[in-house]
Amino acid sequence: MPFDVIAIGGSYAGMAASLQLLRARRSVLVIDAGQQRNRFARHSHGFLGQDGADPAGIARTARRQLEAYQTLTWVEGRAVAASGRRDEFTVSTDDGQVHEGRRILLATGVSDQLPEIPGLAERWGRTVFHCPYCHGYELNGGRIGVIATGPMSVHQAELLTEWGDVTFLTNSVLDLDPAGRQALQDKGVEIDESAIDRIDGEAVVLLSGGLRRSFAGLFTAPRCAPSSPLPAEMGCRLDETPMGLQIRTSAAQETSVPGVFACGDVASVPHSVSLAVGHGALAGIQIHRSLVWPGS
Repeated sequence: MPFDVIAIGGSYAGMAASLQLLRARRSVLVIDAGQQRNRFARHSHGFLGQDGADPAGIARTARRQLEAYQTLTWVEGRAVAASGRRDEFTVSTDDGQVHEGRRILLATGVSDQLPEIPGLAERWGRTVFHCPYCHGYELNGGRIGVIATGPMSVHQAELLTEWGDVTFLTNSVLDLDPAGRQALQDKGVEIDESAIDRIDGEAVVLLSGGLRRSFAGLFTAPRCAPSSPLPAEMGCRLDETPMGLQIRTSAAQETSVPGVFACGDVASVPHSVSLAVGHGALAGIQIHRSLVWPGS
């Protein structure tokens, strides 16, 4: 007997979607590899009712709540292949199991392609961030460093002036055009065009000339891509956005492959836990509607 829905990815968006389907008494299989994007962060902020909570704790509580529904099946593993058509999909996992489902939900999340600066990856989610709404307040108005990755970094630096005094570190990877330079200057942003050797301490930037610059926190804008090759392998259309690749979806959150839906960071911007939960809940409702009215 096929599952009504196979959710590939059991983080915030995938669980939020699954909850709606379980409450509609639909059978749901969640396949999750346990690699949440924010697993490096100590606290989650900006999520109503959970502000400041441990993100891993939020996920554990959510999973316990899902497990109270008898139509849930949870598989800890990685989906490695998926094929088929609407109402007749198969998904294979890394342990050799093959599962059948009527709908597929891609909630795989994204991988962050961070600047290749020694010391940066080790501090990702702790003193190096990407979302000011998630982490800006806790810097208490201190000095903020923004490490450039591309033209969008100018907008990131402009926005972050709401949370402290900002230094824009071009790291010799971005040549500012006159408009970008003027926009930063108009916001009172200091511009440092030195190359970065490494990140030290909590948020200390060591520049190529030997200068050390200390910050309350650092921000950068990583390029994102789906954390699994499955969307591309299944033929889902991907769109290039200023933040990287994401799955194209309709207003009903269905991908270009009929019967395959997507939600969360892999299918929407901007990215945060609260937005992923909302996007996931809506996806669950839309999937349920597709099961109730198959011809719609």
